[in-house]
Amino acid sequence: MTLALQTPAPDAALPRSRNTAFRAGWAMSGLVIAFLAMDGAMKLSQLPIVSETSGQLGWPNDPATINLLGILLLGSTLLYAVPRTAMLGAILLTGYLGGAVATHVRIASPLFSHVLFGVYIGLLAWGGLWLRDPRVRALLPLRR
Repeated sequence: MTLALQTPAPDAALPRSRNTAFRAGWAMSGLVIAFLAMDGAMKLSQLPIVSETSGQLGWPNDPATINLLGILLLGSTLLYAVPRTAMLGAILLTGYLGGAVATHVRIASPLFSHVLFGVYIGLLAWGGLWLRDPRVRALLPLRR
């Protein structure tokens, strides 16, 4: 006689609201990952628009600098995409996006469309991580 332990399916073990939050978190994170991966890939592909925009932002129009920014962005995004290293990735992305905000402030870009765009992406990244990772919710609890 063999006793088999039946474990519930992962989705069945979660309350419905928690499962919905988990999925919403991954949807938000997926948008961030897709956008930042595209941005990093554009930097590495040396498209002319990337060179032009970098010059307008006051960055050296040097392929090595643009490649470095692309590698840093893709590396941080990859860390964010992997659940085990997502918090480290979110911290690194926050720093990267802070640099983008500072760059736009320095050249007096429009506030809501350019300067705060990095803040919007950062909020989306941390919001997605908060919804999908109970460890982040434990570190940053919302009080009612």
